[in-house]
Amino acid sequence: MRQLPEAERDAIRIAQDPQFTRWLDQITATGGCAHPVHLSGSTTTHDTASGEILHHYDTRTEPGERLLVRCRNRRATVCAPCSRLHAGDTYHLVRAGLLGGKNVPETVRDRPRLFITLTAPSFGPVHRAGERCRPRRDRGRCEHDRPLGCGAVHDTNDALVGQPLCVDCYDYPAHILWHAHAGKLWDRFVIGVRRQLATAVGLAQSLFSSHARLSFARVAEYQKRAAVHLHGVVRLDGPAGPHDEPPAWGSADRLADAVHASARRVLVRTSYSPAVGELDLRWGVQIDARSLRADGVGPDDDAVAAYVAKYVSKGAQETGAGTDHRLTAWEDIDAVPVTAHVRALMRTCWRLGGLPEHAPLNLRAWVHTLGYRGHILTKSRAYSTTYAALRADRAEHVGLDMTPGTATDGHWRYVGSGHTPGAALLAAGVAEDIATNREIARGEHEVPR
Repeated sequence: MRQLPEAERDAIRIAQDPQFTRWLDQITATGGCAHPVHLSGSTTTHDTASGEILHHYDTRTEPGERLLVRCRNRRATVCAPCSRLHAGDTYHLVRAGLLGGKNVPETVRDRPRLFITLTAPSFGPVHRAGERCRPRRDRGRCEHDRPLGCGAVHDTNDALVGQPLCVDCYDYPAHILWHAHAGKLWDRFVIGVRRQLATAVGLAQSLFSSHARLSFARVAEYQKRAAVHLHGVVRLDGPAGPHDEPPAWGSADRLADAVHASARRVLVRTSYSPAVGELDLRWGVQIDARSLRADGVGPDDDAVAAYVAKYVSKGAQETGAGTDHRLTAWEDIDAVPVTAHVRALMRTCWRLGGLPEHAPLNLRAWVHTLGYRGHILTKSRAYSTTYAALRADRAEHVGLDMTPGTATDGHWRYVGSGHTPGAALLAAGVAEDIATNREIARGEHEVPR
């Protein structure tokens, strides 16, 4: 036994515990969660009319006198089982806004709907994959005596892709401050789309909400150059939302025109700083707005939902554009396994975070995401269902819903999280079995072509 690794010795110890079967049931119930939350407490369910106790549960009968519940982390690098569950919820959330379901009428599939992409502007030339990177005939050099071009053909996995041609020419402060204001840029973009639509049909902007409603869901994705760009689904409804038909003037083409016009006009100015001045922040020149498939032409709805769901489980660490844990000291930046470009962005974010004029941005708390402070997924209220509603549906499906005429009193406290080395080994095996069974079941339900 002493010659075995610590994790295997610990796994054997757990397997020999008299309550191992119940412990395994808990791990299976969490889907093999890599970092489960440990709770201690009890619940009592009683009849609201008679006061009769119908059911009582107490963790004192559980292994270790605790109950394990999912950590619910969306990042695959932190907890793959919970990230798969979150990605599945995101898929259904986005899909319901495209095709209906989850209390959203199926008529939304016939509404004007776009899949849009808004990018960050250029902060300096970077190496690109595909054809010749940045060919130049004059072979010029920048003021720091570095080549202004690159004639190589980089593979998509080339470490140079996304890295600046000259780190001294690259505008690192603008990159960080653009990230910090990306949420405000999106908000003003949405407002601008409404205003552009109202102007196009001769409506007073203040009256737009009484004629139509703009609903959306968008996800953030880091590009190779470590800059965020946003993918979104935009839908035009009537004033009451998804249950209301849009006005006669509402069309996908008109909505696309409004998207392009708003994205080109949006401007956010930063606070003046003696270090970097006052910056004018805009979207990049690459703006894409494609009508979603309603008559067999355009991107597929399911593919769009799957695309958004795929990126919602990716953190900054997985894309190589940061890390998934916060950095609390300048020295921590040196220890993070990132490229020199990303490390320079982190250091810039830390320095800007120490300036009083940028204190409201709280940049040092977001060094790990390179200053990006927004949620990975954001949606408007009327777009579709919510994560909370999806979790409630899942609880009802597995029989955890409340029986009418009953009430449950719970008393819980947090007592820990994570696994011992042996428990982590066993949980990983459970998660792998669940994932394999899911793939097998998916294959059995596929229709042969």
